Amino acid sequence: MTAAFAFLLLTSAAHAATKVAVFDFELLDTSTEADIRGPKPDEVRRLALITEDVRKRLREAGYELVDLAPQKAKIDDASPFRNCNSCELPIARAAGADIEVIGLVQKVSNLILNINFQLRDVATGAVLRAGSADIRNNTDESWTRGISYLVRNRLLDPPLTGKAAAKAAP
Repeated sequence: MTAAFAFLLLTSAAHAATKVAVFDFELLDTSTEADIRGPKPDEVRRLALITEDVRKRLREAGYELVDLAPQKAKIDDASPFRNCNSCELPIARAAGADIEVIGLVQKVSNLILNINFQLRDVATGAVLRAGSADIRNNTDESWTRGISYLVRNRLLDPPLTGKAAAKAAP
């Protein structure tokens, strides 16, 4: 019992040492519904919903989230990250992160969407984890179920610990 308790304490301490920057998820609308003004209000709300869900789950897993608010101007200038060839890495470094999470929802149609994420080492840019989930229906429920699956089965399984589990070594 004492060894198990010590392991839990060490694991918690290691998690706390890992600082993570979770950037807002982006939308890539390749459907025929794409609007030149950008995402629809309900999709903007869903992007915020799944971004906050990822942040909440990482906090609950013991990771320390860095505040990206001071980097807002740089984030706005660099976005969308899918087009900038790792330009978010210096932003995550400046925020003091060890690892970063970037995400993208691709809307193929109002019925077919795909949620993607990458977890990267901020110092090297190496991809430590990545995941993708196809979802059906453009609803709060389908988006939250998709992100829940990705966090449980790709982002945190197996669990990362201190300094992103020594850069996610096998």
